Amino acid sequence: MRRVRYYQHGSPEVLRLESAPTPQPGPGDLLVRTEAIGVTLPVVRKVRDGGDGAPLPGILGGEIAGRVIAIGSQVSGFAVGDRVTSLTFTGSYADEVLAPAFMASRIPDDASAKQAVALVRSGHVALAALAAARVTPADSVLVTGAASGVGHLAIQLARHRGAGRVVAAVSSRAKADFLYGLGADHVVTYGSDNWGDPVDVVLDGVGGDLLRPAVAALRPGGCLVFFSSGGGTVPAYELLAGSKTITGLAMAHFAQTHRELYDQHHQQLWQLNRTAQLRAAIHAEIPLADAATAHRIIEARANLGKVVLIP
Repeated sequence: MRRVRYYQHGSPEVLRLESAPTPQPGPGDLLVRTEAIGVTLPVVRKVRDGGDGAPLPGILGGEIAGRVIAIGSQVSGFAVGDRVTSLTFTGSYADEVLAPAFMASRIPDDASAKQAVALVRSGHVALAALAAARVTPADSVLVTGAASGVGHLAIQLARHRGAGRVVAAVSSRAKADFLYGLGADHVVTYGSDNWGDPVDVVLDGVGGDLLRPAVAALRPGGCLVFFSSGGGTVPAYELLAGSKTITGLAMAHFAQTHRELYDQHHQQLWQLNRTAQLRAAIHAEIPLADAATAHRIIEARANLGKVVLIP
């Protein structure tokens, strides 16, 4: 089979396509022949700076969709031939991938693998973040990285949840029309001195230097849900002075500890998509062999929706 790895950190050009043996499923694993692979900002950052401290060569995780071709022990509820999508932690940029069964879910018969990659993992993050923030009708919600794979779904799902005001924060005004079309009430850019009236909730998928202004955008008593790989720091007194809170979100932990809600979210995502109440936008479909191009799109913050690799 083919896989993509990198042997040094740096620009997208360090990604290397190579031949490798097919992995064998262990306990709790599904072996999936991939049909679509999602590209995420955390993976792009990992290639660039190696911030997670993982050893080289670098093995890329992420989200995949395809067909089950083998099953490990201690797995129930799946069969060879099932079409599934899953968040995977290693080896995702490949023709054949090991996926943890507890993170996997079936793809409806009327949906494509590309739709599944654009909708499911990103939608789960958006719904889990909204649940963690306990967003109620009439709350105001600001989403950073609003045109990203997660962000553009979070805008729509916040509106579906009844948010009274939905604000999209992005790197460029060129993305405004796309976001207004998804239901955003306002679009602000990161470099602006004023992000408008304070909000009840911020969903932050960017982090880094943006974390502090994102906290500043909260009203007193507001909550920021942080699901970014970008790090960032906020002085404790800024939280204390404004009675503000930051909640971290990791999807693997959420799926294991809130299984019933996770399963409900899965059904909700497909139902909203099927009834055209939720649109999972695909910005580009790029061959696996050209993964560097996909990473360049994400690094340039040029995408409107999901960037998908096609094996």
